[in-house]
Parts: sequence; C-alpha cells; structure tokens
Amino acid sequence: MRDISWLTKQPVAHRGFHDMNKKVWENTLSAFARAAERGYAIECDVHLSLDGEVIVFHDNDLRRLAGREGYVWQKTAAEFGALRIGGTDDHAPTLKETLDLVAGRVPLVIELKGIPGHDAGLVAKVGSLLKDYSGDVAIMSFDHWLIRDFERDAPGIPGGLTAWGDQQQEIEAHFSMLSHGISFVSYAVDHLPNRFVSFVREKLSMPVITWTVRDEAAVKRTFALADQMTFEGFEPEKAAVA
Repeated sequence: MRDISWLTKQPVAHRGFHDMNKKVWENTLSAFARAAERGYAIECDVHLSLDGEVIVFHDNDLRRLAGREGYVWQKTAAEFGALRIGGTDDHAPTLKETLDLVAGRVPLVIELKGIPGHDAGLVAKVGSLLKDYSGDVAIMSFDHWLIRDFERDAPGIPGGLTAWGDQQQEIEAHFSMLSHGISFVSYAVDHLPNRFVSFVREKLSMPVITWTVRDEAAVKRTFALADQMTFEGFEPEKAAVA
C-alpha cells in the first residue's frame, strides 16, 4: 500500500476554513487560503461543468450557494466563474484554480460528487489535473461507480471511500469497496464505532479520517476510534483532544 501518512498529520478543514458561511463561504478560494495559512489540510468537493471542466462546488443545484435556479451540469466553467457565492466576491473556482492557489502548501483531499448521467469522465479529468501536481493530494467519493474508476482513470493518486451508516446492509456495501484499491476511508463520526472501520484500521492498517467534526465530543470520538478529523466551525487547537 502506498504511503499516505501525510493524510493524518494535520486536521482537515471541511470545504476549506470557512466561517460557517457568514463572510467566508465554503469551497471558495478565500476559505482555502485561510486553511493554507493556518496549516490545515483542505477537503473540497468537485463536479463536472456543462463543458467538462472540474468545478469546486458541493451541491447538485445552485440555490443554497449561489442563489440561482438550475443545476451544476447546466452551467459552463465560465458561468461558474461569474457566479458569486453567498453574495460575496468569491466565485465557484475550478479545481485548477484551487491547485494553483494551494500549490502544495498543505494536503488536499478532493471528494468527487457523482450525478448519474452527468458525471461521465469526472474521474479521468480529475486524474489528468492531478497528474503533475507536486503536493500531497488524494481523491475520495461516496459513489461506488466512481471509485471503481479510480485506479484506471487516476493512477497513482491515493483513493478513498467516503461513507456513513452502521446498519448491516450499509457495512456490507462498504466492505465491497475494498476490492477496488482504496487507500483510506473517510467516515461519519456519528456512526462510529462500527466493524468496517475497526477492520480497515486494525487488519489492513488503513488510515481513517472522520467527518464532520463540529464539537469537542466529536473530537474525542475521532481520536478514540479513528486517526484524524475533518472539521468545521472551530479551530482545532482550541479543542481538547483526549
């Protein structure tokens, strides 16, 4: 298994180090710059635009973040560049803009957002953008059909499973992803402990990060049952880590 020890060395800022969308909004260059300045790793989300570019944006639709009607796959990269996020001066950046800003200063963990019928080529495009990136970077997804393409379309890039749930059917589905070359797991902190996370950590020595940690109780659960946290809404150094 490839060395990804860097993944657990520092807290991961969920969608960048935003301020819960008051002045600095999630998944913007401003949030990423704040995280890099503080030495936090950065988690971000990506979709494909109408013209096949990789856009950093979380939701499938535009209303919450940009106050517009419509869906991400209906807008070009240029149109995303013109969208104002939360009424601020920030736009929805491309992944290329994000890579240029971060420039290897801190690790990046990129979550690929699948939308059936609108995500063909997403893994390959992300893989192409990351091919010559010199910083620490990993990709992950909830979507099993995307994870199945990781090794083929993004070779050499550590891939992970983003997951949640503690029911038998959910856990069995997670186990099925172990045959697709994943290197780490990002798991919902509220659904720990569970036998899948215990197995990958104890039997496979696979790192596990949690999402999304927002209070001291979740910090303590993370470091009792996993290896690092994806956080928002506080500065980790101010939390008591047991």
